[in-house]
Amino acid sequence: SQIKIIDLFALGAWSVGRIAFFAWLHGPIEALQHDSWFDPRKDPRNSARNPRVAAWHRAMQSAKIKADAFRQRPISWGAEESRRSMMKYWLFKSEPFKWSWDQQKAKGEAGEEWDGIRNYLARNNMREMKIGDRGFFYHSNEGLEVVGVVEVSAESAPDSTTDDERWDCVHIRALVDMPEPVTLKAVKANEKLENMSLVTSMRLSVQPVLEDEWMEVCRMGGLNGKTLKPL
Repeated sequence: SQIKIIDLFALGAWSVGRIAFFAWLHGPIEALQHDSWFDPRKDPRNSARNPRVAAWHRAMQSAKIKADAFRQRPISWGAEESRRSMMKYWLFKSEPFKWSWDQQKAKGEAGEEWDGIRNYLARNNMREMKIGDRGFFYHSNEGLEVVGVVEVSAESAPDSTTDDERWDCVHIRALVDMPEPVTLKAVKANEKLENMSLVTSMRLSVQPVLEDEWMEVCRMGGLNGKTLKPL
């Protein structure tokens, strides 16, 4: 019983000491919060004409202006670079007597549905495309050359030329001519392009193009692959 009494006494002393400590601590904290060094406006001896108060107000106003400007900045910083980093590249084949580059350009901003594709891999490639992806326009059978650059203007949707639900396609619009058409022969002769789908999967009508392949073909055609401006 004596041990229990001692334990209770110790617990009570600890509690009283804890209360006394926080009561003592409250004074310095409250004083700090109201100290004129912490905030000169809280010192009644200071007035609007006091240089310290005026400097404090100027600093606070400057900080507010900077904070407001920061919040009002567009959230799309680096949007163009981000878009390019996510962009994919493709190659669209077309027989010029059926649909030529000149006909594609004539469609202008409206672009044209890339219909009539009846190959599953080509269809799947189009299903992966996003608006803004770029592609080479390639004349097949006649010419056998990259003649222009297009952009995906609408993502894959049911092909309007058939009722078969298996087939869908994108819309593309012409962007720029290739200053110097890049022939299939030139592509095959370039070691950097030996694994390009145009070389390894010649019969595929809609093909993926790797970024380094895109840049190299553009270079061969006298075009900057990023800006699409002549070199």
